[in-house]
Amino acid sequence: MSSQPSTKKQRTHPQYELLYHPGIPGRGEFIRLAFEAAGVAYTDTANAAKDGYSTVQEICMNKGTESADGNPPVFSPPALRVPGAGKDGKSALVIAQTPNILFYLGERLGLVPEDEGAGRYHVQQVALTALDLNNEVHDTHHPIAVMKYYEDQKEEALKKAQDVRETRIPKFLSYFERTLKYNEEAGGGQGKYLVGDKLTYADTTVWQVLDGCMFAFPKEMAARKEEFPDLLGAFYENVKKESGLKEYLSSKRRLPYSMGVFRHYPELDRQ
Repeated sequence: MSSQPSTKKQRTHPQYELLYHPGIPGRGEFIRLAFEAAGVAYTDTANAAKDGYSTVQEICMNKGTESADGNPPVFSPPALRVPGAGKDGKSALVIAQTPNILFYLGERLGLVPEDEGAGRYHVQQVALTALDLNNEVHDTHHPIAVMKYYEDQKEEALKKAQDVRETRIPKFLSYFERTLKYNEEAGGGQGKYLVGDKLTYADTTVWQVLDGCMFAFPKEMAARKEEFPDLLGAFYENVKKESGLKEYLSSKRRLPYSMGVFRHYPELDRQ
């Protein structure tokens, strides 16, 4: 699965390669959204070719002392491979960890404020916080052990999900809504953007977590909409309308939620 570039970005880019598991949005989706919002082409390696996942496994899941092209080992996908960006200017650069990849891509894709000061760190701050919530939602269906099935830890999952719904989700939503209002007053965000006066990867990252939570906990998030109307209303809807994202979200490239980070178990939702 490859994305075609739009005319939105005029800068010359390498052929970025996203290395992630096939068939699920997962943590790779945060990186896909950044590329799609910027209109910059990339290859989703595991979904682009029949044997694409073998490349991901070879680079990201081996037990050797390097990943590929002289780069250090990768703990796990997602990773980003950038041909020609290695130390010698010819080999590929391989970097991993979702927030690390987003930070690398932010300036290159035009998804951070143009100033090199606090704005870029604020984008990363918001994105990191959203990824914290992403991890907590994952742990609602795997609270004891990642390698055990949900059915083997269901009792604990019910307790974990209740805590996440009742205490953790509102705490995160409050932060995002306060950030949105702050930026509307001080950063020119117009109630549409979390940092600055244009779309950044803070917006796409928060949006993806909100969308995932709406899939995992539809009743809980519907009830929270009255409490956080700006975030779950105008902000959520506006991001979907951004050029590049609107087209992507209605395309087959947007992978459906299934058994990845965001899963819908009715018993874990508000009763």
